[in-house]
Parts: sequence; structure tokens; C-alpha cells
Amino acid sequence: MNKKDIAISFLRRASSGDVRNAYDAYVHHQFRHHNAYFKGDRESLMIAMEENAREFPDKTYETLRTLEDGSLVAVHGKVSLSPESQWSVIHIFRFENNQIIESWEASQEVLKDSPNENGIF
Repeated sequence: MNKKDIAISFLRRASSGDVRNAYDAYVHHQFRHHNAYFKGDRESLMIAMEENAREFPDKTYETLRTLEDGSLVAVHGKVSLSPESQWSVIHIFRFENNQIIESWEASQEVLKDSPNENGIF
């Protein structure tokens, strides 16, 4: 698997509720992240993702675009928590030895009354 495939597989598995196995398969034990809502370590984000999967058992994830540049992979995806709650999410992953060692995330909810005729996808 190349880095883009690993990033996509990680997001699909984690989004579908297979969080712990996704971490075991793809996330470095020294992983750190930059999500402002949680402590920056591997365990805290994994637990938060497990809680999110329980809260939104019908959540879906769709990869829209991926970019790779050296040790970095960016993935633009669409997350549907429910029919009323859809999000555009961009993950940036830094890899070390074919494992995700660092991540950043930016997200934006789909606005129902957006004036932009192009949409966010």
C-alpha cells in the first residue's frame, strides 16, 4: 500500500467504527495530532473517535480527493453524520515508516443556505 491508500483506508475504517483496529494497523505508537478539542496524544484522539462512532453509528465517509507530497498526504472527504449534518473535512497526515505519525484536520459543515452556487465539494 502507498501512503495515499493507507490514509484512505485509515479514514474509512475509523469512520465506520473500526477505530481501534484502524489505529493498530496504520497509526504510529508515537502519533501526535493538532485537534484543538483533545489532548495531543494517540490515545485521546482514538477514544474520541470511538465515542463519535458510537454517537453516530450511521455515519458515512467518502474520499473525494487525495494529494501526496513526500511524507505528507492530504485527503479531502465528505462526512455524513446524518442526512441533516454533512461536513467537508480535510485531513493532512505526516508519515514515518509507512505509518501515520502526525495529523491535522480542518472541517466545515455544509450550509443549507449558502450563497455559493458551487457548493463546498
